[in-house]
Amino acid sequence: MSPKSHILRRVLEDRMFVGVTVAVAVAGLVVAAVPGLSGYRVNVVGQLACFALLALSLDLIWGYAGILSLGHGLFFAIGGYVIGMHLLEHSVATTGVTPDIVQFMGWTALPGWWSPLESFPVALVAALACSFAVAFLFGWVSFRSRVGGVYFAIITQALVYVAMLLMFRNDTGFGGNNGMTGFQTIFGAPFQSPGVAKGLAVTSLTVLVAALVACRLLMIGRFGRLLVATRDDETRLRSLGYETLRLKLGVWCLSAVLAAIAGLLYVPQVGIINPRVLSPELSIEIAVWCAIGGRGRLAGAVIGAVLVNAIKFSLSATMPELWPFILAGLVILVALIFPNGLLDIGRWKPTWIARPDALRPKDATP
Repeated sequence: MSPKSHILRRVLEDRMFVGVTVAVAVAGLVVAAVPGLSGYRVNVVGQLACFALLALSLDLIWGYAGILSLGHGLFFAIGGYVIGMHLLEHSVATTGVTPDIVQFMGWTALPGWWSPLESFPVALVAALACSFAVAFLFGWVSFRSRVGGVYFAIITQALVYVAMLLMFRNDTGFGGNNGMTGFQTIFGAPFQSPGVAKGLAVTSLTVLVAALVACRLLMIGRFGRLLVATRDDETRLRSLGYETLRLKLGVWCLSAVLAAIAGLLYVPQVGIINPRVLSPELSIEIAVWCAIGGRGRLAGAVIGAVLVNAIKFSLSATMPELWPFILAGLVILVALIFPNGLLDIGRWKPTWIARPDALRPKDATP
């Protein structure tokens, strides 16, 4: 069997992965080809794709390397803020309208150092480079010091919390509490154009499919096997001569870049970016998505993100006060009954079914 055939067989072995990837691709085709879809539904589909990509990024580091990050909202926000600056610069250049951020920040114009971000390629490179640099610096210090487990999770949560407090300050220069909004155009087209929402949603779904396939190919290879070995017994792997620092640092930086791409795609679809995306609650929710869908399978993270956020969107309009209790219930359910998330449902049986003798009286004969 040729190497390419072997890789293809390994990819197709995971039926859940194939099913989820095909479903996402079909959703992209439907959004692109079916006319008359409401802008709201198209926008929701695009947001769900961004959240799925964000969950996928965390599953790489948590599901395969066993390193829980409770600060992935930081990289999501980096991508969001950079694309926000690009959209404001682009809107000013194409419409000449001064955005609201200039007024409530007390400026006379947008900061001069934002001007290179008017070019989308520059903004894209800046977002990816910035997220990579932050992840590399933080990861190098943490992994070199062999910080892991709950300590790493706490440090990442503290990091994103500090970033949130910093971005809430007006003198930071990114809009403070109000953030960035009032985007007028994207690639020269007004945001109100019917095709903009559809184009953003299709792009998000396409990127999600590409990320799923690329990550699956990476994880079934040698790199993925070494990551799992690092997760299961890092000490033994180091004793065999493998440099686990590079493994963990590589997947950590890749995870950060994917989260930044999710932020790049998300902000144009919601039309705003503010420090609330840096709240620890969002970063914890990302971990909940992965836990509910099932860690270490890639497709499970996508399922969990889509399922949880679809429920959240539906309840936001009717019973928003009920959502925190439902989310807490899902977390308890996963922690106590389904430790592998939805992957456990097909194998789970109630105790009285798994053990029929449990209901038999003690003095009854078999």
